[in-house]
Amino acid sequence: MTNVARLITDSAAADPERPAIRLDDAVVPYGGLDHATRRVAGLLAARGIGPGDRVGIMLPNVPYFPIALYGVLRLGAVAVPMNPLLKEREVGFHLSDSGARLLFAWHGFAEAAERGAAVAGAECVLVEPGRIEPLIVAADAVDEVAARADDDTAVLVYTSGTTGTPKGAELTHYNLLDAARVAVELVDAGPESIELGALPLFHVFGLSSGLNAMMRCGGCLTLLPRFDAAKALEIVQRDRVGILLGVPTMYTAMLHAPERSSFDTSTLELCVSGGAAMPVEVLRGFESAFRCTILEGYGLTETCAMASFNPPDRERKPGSIGLPVEGVEMKAVDEDDAEVAQGEVGEIVIRSPHVMKGYFGRDDATAEVMRGGWFHTGDMAYVDEDGYFFIVDRKKDLIIRGGFNVYPREIEEVLYEHEAVLEAAVIGVPHESLGEDVAAVVALRDGARCSPAELRAYVKERVAAYKYPRQVWLVDELPKGPTGKILKREIQLPAGDPAASGS
Repeated sequence: MTNVARLITDSAAADPERPAIRLDDAVVPYGGLDHATRRVAGLLAARGIGPGDRVGIMLPNVPYFPIALYGVLRLGAVAVPMNPLLKEREVGFHLSDSGARLLFAWHGFAEAAERGAAVAGAECVLVEPGRIEPLIVAADAVDEVAARADDDTAVLVYTSGTTGTPKGAELTHYNLLDAARVAVELVDAGPESIELGALPLFHVFGLSSGLNAMMRCGGCLTLLPRFDAAKALEIVQRDRVGILLGVPTMYTAMLHAPERSSFDTSTLELCVSGGAAMPVEVLRGFESAFRCTILEGYGLTETCAMASFNPPDRERKPGSIGLPVEGVEMKAVDEDDAEVAQGEVGEIVIRSPHVMKGYFGRDDATAEVMRGGWFHTGDMAYVDEDGYFFIVDRKKDLIIRGGFNVYPREIEEVLYEHEAVLEAAVIGVPHESLGEDVAAVVALRDGARCSPAELRAYVKERVAAYKYPRQVWLVDELPKGPTGKILKREIQLPAGDPAASGS
């Protein structure tokens, strides 16, 4: 029997005064974090939440996030982390699909959260500094940590596939505990470690490899709620940060920050990059400028962001996602799930202690990706003579915009709701700093009139800010195959249209 909440109770028992979470001048020691989670567990229990019940957490990178997360887990309930930028319809879907009975939501996004919770029939508890504390303090403390089985679900993290409907990946207590152990060992972290928490905690990379890993080793996670290169550099200098986890766009922004040289970043030793391919020029430029090492890794929501890594003690191959980490088996297979020859491209499949239990309530989707006991990633790669993996393409149509996943089908569905739209295809287009940006190619109904700017605004109102298409092109028709399926690979983008792009 186990529980992810033991990460903090064990570290609190070892040294209650040691800083666990920091946000500028606010420092939460392990003892304080442990005590706060007891009260959150009591608050939930008083509202009828028990083991196995789902609780949404829609908070930015502030200390309330770990307090809510470990409070939920302490009670034996299941946490459903959610992007605070989600709009009403998205909030409603996440809560309805997961069956969440309660949502902790940041006060700055109250309208979308409250309306979405109302649609789902969930209680909404707004988290506002100064107002939430009396509520927490008034609750009866739950001292014990609920005993959970290894394969009990701890966290439900939503991801999407090519179907466009988000699916909740069930990550178990064992999945997350073992992933935290491996993450700590990969960067050789300990109680003296200070890590910059710039990755969103609602995302599995920040949650598992960042927060859980630091709580396991008794280190300190210093939070950055909204990424800004100058602020990140300031925190590295102020808190003497030694470890940084990020996506390539973060490293690009820090490297090119005009004020970079004015900060003392000499304590920065090890950086881990994931979420998208790191341009080799950025990697080399960052290492030269900051005199530290960047190691690239690879993982997915369904594998607790843990699969392969470039180990510090082995040859590093720029552009490679490295070697499978301890306990992880990876191979590249063909359409018949037979392993391909060295150097040939195949789909990456994974078998490991970190692979999810399945998609919540989606047995068919789970069976599809878990064929033969291996998780099928949809990423195409080849393996070299030393066993290093190199991703070459994505089987899925996934767009990665600045480290955030955007699933074209979801955006297409919104476009199709517009009365003027006949056909729509959403694709990724290269972007200098973000890696990829979202673009839409639209054919209008006969006689309909609608501008690219109107379509862009229409989608912007209905989805999170990072998802809507910055560029919209109008065409007479989209290319199709013999069955009438739109062939995205044959879309030829028109020459620049000044009305098509915007911020």
